[in-house]
Amino acid sequence: MSRRKSQQPTDTELAILQVLWSRGPGTVREVHEALSASRDVGYTTTLKLLQIMHEKGLVRRDESQRTHRYTAVLSEESTQGRIVRDLIDRVFGGSARALLQRALAARPASRKELNQIRKVLDEFEEKEGSR
Repeated sequence: MSRRKSQQPTDTELAILQVLWSRGPGTVREVHEALSASRDVGYTTTLKLLQIMHEKGLVRRDESQRTHRYTAVLSEESTQGRIVRDLIDRVFGGSARALLQRALAARPASRKELNQIRKVLDEFEEKEGSR
């Protein structure tokens, strides 16, 4: 089976990945039970999505036992980074500033979140200054 390269996960695929990131490797039944707690999805749909995700290279399938176990190929942080880079390039013309401005305008941050953002910006600035 040929794998499609570097495709972004759909919303439902992301929900499945979040189950795998939070719980670790799981069977179709385990993933389905966790997923169906927050959305209306059938077992066969979960199975089909995991098969597609395996084909896309988003999950790894351990076939050493009768019940296959699925594992996310990339970490949550790595996947988020890929999605954000793609978003910045496609929607914001490569501008992280434009993304941040639009994000804060769309959903204002609390004072605590703004302080955390400032801290992250200071850390990035410090890191860049040491290069």
